[in-house]
Amino acid sequence: MKPVNQVAASDVAAVSRALRVALDGGPAVWPVDPALRVLTFPSSDDAAAAPDRGNVNTRREREQVDDGVALVVETSGSTDAPKRVLLSAAALRASAAATAAALDGPGQWLLALPAHYIAGAQVLVRSIVAGTEPVLVGGEHFDPAAFAAASARLDRRRPRYTSLVPVQLGRLVDAAESDRRIAEALRSFDRILLGGQAAPPSLIVAADVLGARVTRTYGSSETSGGCVYDGRPLDGVGARIVDGLVELTGPMLADGYLGDPERTAAAFVADADGTRWYRTGDLGRIEHDGTLRILGRADDVIISGGVKVALGEVERAIRARPGFADAVVVRVTDPEWGERPAVVATGTEAAATSDALATLARATDAAGLPPAARPVRLEFVDRMPLLASGKPDRRAIAAMLSS
Repeated sequence: MKPVNQVAASDVAAVSRALRVALDGGPAVWPVDPALRVLTFPSSDDAAAAPDRGNVNTRREREQVDDGVALVVETSGSTDAPKRVLLSAAALRASAAATAAALDGPGQWLLALPAHYIAGAQVLVRSIVAGTEPVLVGGEHFDPAAFAAASARLDRRRPRYTSLVPVQLGRLVDAAESDRRIAEALRSFDRILLGGQAAPPSLIVAADVLGARVTRTYGSSETSGGCVYDGRPLDGVGARIVDGLVELTGPMLADGYLGDPERTAAAFVADADGTRWYRTGDLGRIEHDGTLRILGRADDVIISGGVKVALGEVERAIRARPGFADAVVVRVTDPEWGERPAVVATGTEAAATSDALATLARATDAAGLPPAARPVRLEFVDRMPLLASGKPDRRAIAAMLSS
């Protein structure tokens, strides 16, 4: 057993140094959101003696972890309470190797995401494994001009990569329309990995028109980040559908959750031959060509008039409509149907009109969804509530509709 050292994620150099030590068998590192107080407990004896400092992270981080664990990542908690994922050095290295094999080999990375998210931490891990120095965008908020300036510092003799979430790529694409330097920066990358949430198809098309080479990734902290690229599992990764849910296997799976054996047992299952699988909680299907398609979260399925409706599929259909690329679909109660889909989108319209709702209903019909999937409510907001990761804050959005 060994200790877990918390490090402020804002100090990227410190996180990188700690990760390098952790990958070589040293203490595990937990990059902590800068908004939280950082606590470091170098040993179990010190942890037992340390006073309770009133921090939200004091209950479990004093525990030690197995010797193989190198990284602890706290999930964003977009649809559930946060979990603290235990990732071994072997899993992180396996993920980095699979990514390099899927791209143009090891290269230099631009870090544009916080280090306390798995996508940001993996940029550091891949850099360590590749023996390259990552370039940081920096700043408290993502800025397209700063992204372009940082990309110019990358070594052009090596493959150049970055990892983004859709909201970041969207800002870059919008800014590139009037700023040639940002457009050139997007084109300069050998590959841009895009993950964290489903990206609107219109965004992918717009990025492609600009010459950006974007690969959509699917995965989570429990799989050391993205392990399915453009619907195709990486080398060594397996995908299957069990009871409609996506399960993933491979050498990059997490060990489990810190101090939470019940959640670990529920999320990670083993076959009779010992193969471990992670139950993602996502609905999906495997197409005839082997491509994995994600349909939405299992906990975002509603029963509307006795019909099951996956809100993720409704959202995908609506986002394909012009002007609704960032739309979010949540459930609302209905006295007759039980639950119905409702849409929240950014815009300046004072109220949702029946014509707008009819347009969205036609979009769900065209996608082959049942009549129960037709939205019954449409609200426009000036700014979409977002988590720090850039994902929609679905809890806040649902609460806004219920108020």
